[in-house]
Amino acid sequence: MSVAEPSSETSIPSILVVGTGDTKFDELQYMAGIIRKAGGEPVMVDVSILSDPPYQPDYSRHDVAKSAGTSIEAIIGSGDENSAMALMSNGASALAGILHASGKADGVIILGGSMGTDLALDVAAALPLGVPKFVVSTIAYSHLVPPERIAPDLMMILWAGGLYGLNDICRAVLSQACGAVVGAARATVRPKAYRPLIGMTSLGSTCLKYMKHLKPQLEKRGYEVAVFHSTGMGGRAFEAIAAQNGFAAVFDFCMQEVVNHQNGTVVTSGPDRMENAGRARIPQIVAPGATDMVDLPAWQPLPAALSERPYHAHNRLIGSVTTSAKGRRATAVLIGEKLGRAQAPVAFLLPLKGLQEWDQPGEPLHDPEGLEAFMSSMRQALPASVALHEVDAHINSTLFSTKALAIFDAWVEQGIIPEGKL
Repeated sequence: MSVAEPSSETSIPSILVVGTGDTKFDELQYMAGIIRKAGGEPVMVDVSILSDPPYQPDYSRHDVAKSAGTSIEAIIGSGDENSAMALMSNGASALAGILHASGKADGVIILGGSMGTDLALDVAAALPLGVPKFVVSTIAYSHLVPPERIAPDLMMILWAGGLYGLNDICRAVLSQACGAVVGAARATVRPKAYRPLIGMTSLGSTCLKYMKHLKPQLEKRGYEVAVFHSTGMGGRAFEAIAAQNGFAAVFDFCMQEVVNHQNGTVVTSGPDRMENAGRARIPQIVAPGATDMVDLPAWQPLPAALSERPYHAHNRLIGSVTTSAKGRRATAVLIGEKLGRAQAPVAFLLPLKGLQEWDQPGEPLHDPEGLEAFMSSMRQALPASVALHEVDAHINSTLFSTKALAIFDAWVEQGIIPEGKL
């Protein structure tokens, strides 16, 4: 995948400024002024429900309601503030998509508390990768925001000290955010699909190494390769792009986020990890990399259920604990269920000699009994629709990567995957 040049420095980017003008008039007008000062053109989108703002927005709450296929009166009478804001989210998302497609929106900045952030996440998700998306939120970085609702290139900043009215702290935050979105709209290099894109998952080059061999080989074949770090948000971006049918094929070789979610840790990509490629009819070559480990925050005590398992602190943010044989059997069943829903070909590579760098003989997470429990369960759990390929090698071996490429090449010859463009 090649890229376009950044926007010209002389162009004036149009920035959607979304918020409830009836309650956040001062803040939104301040933001509009900063955007103009930074060289952008604010396009005001009002998502108020109960009353019009004391200024004339470019797109009123009535326009937003119409974009949702309804009226503001119907939205007000929909039941409660939750249902009303959900309808406004639908309208604002649809309107943002239309404005971007017609060349009237080069970026978006959205201001809100928890209610506004709920709407903001929908609006950001409605815009394609490469369109700057900035959310100023009272719950930025909070675990209240589920990973599955975060756009791959979303930017957030905490709306510190700004819940009601302007002050020096609030102005500092809002000015940073407005300057950032204008700068991003000027400088962004948006993806252009000149070559078919292959999505690949991994867990860093120390734990999983196959991408070092696979990426250059796929590039020689005329493909663009994007490798996603499977530590929660990386997998979320992978799933979001897959859901938009953004890949020609995937090498989903690190499933640890599935295990993380299964064990209730915050290092999750959401419940739909490993499902969107199959739903979008994208061919999948899959392997169970790092499914013997659960990642957790290193700054929290280990859960009681995992406290007796071997543990490794990767750094001060994240640590890993191995799962029991029982846990690995449950993971195998879950993987089989997810892959069974795929609506395109799936090849499953089972590396018989290990799933990550530290499970080999002599390494601290070596557990042959646990590995065998997973292997036997995985064979039983895979549905007939998934082609099983057992590889008598470790996942980090060249033999494993060579087998994956052989399957890929065969699928290209069969027309399952489009040919690369050199």
